[in-house]
Amino acid sequence: MKKNVGSADKVIRIIFGVAIIAFGIYSQSWWGLVGIVPLFTAFIGWCPAYNLIGVSTDKSVKVEKISLKN
Repeated sequence: MKKNVGSADKVIRIIFGVAIIAFGIYSQSWWGLVGIVPLFTAFIGWCPAYNLIGVSTDKSVKVEKISLKN
């Protein structure tokens, strides 16, 4: 599992995750639990969606592009 989440991306994910959790607490909704996902991916530095589409925001990682040519 190579890291594919860069530092700026981590900060955005942490802010977004905390905001979702805070909104869930404020609105007394279980949807606030969704905020755990961006926090988790920020702290481990790996995003499965990025891995599937071959994207990396981490400058130190080389990414192989997926070719759809026949």
